[in-house]
Amino acid sequence: MIEKIIEFSAKNKYIVLIFVAAAIVGAVYAVRNIPLDAIPDLSDTQVII
Repeated sequence: MIEKIIEFSAKNKYIVLIFVAAAIVGAVYAVRNIPLDAIPDLSDTQVII
């Protein structure tokens, strides 16, 4: 199975390059659109008994 993937990748370099570029673009898009809460909650912990 891995041998076939390597063989396909070696024969079709441009297709592999397109898939890698698409993965990079998708990753950049995802990182830019993920909401980030960078401020930690420093308040005291309260336990109601």
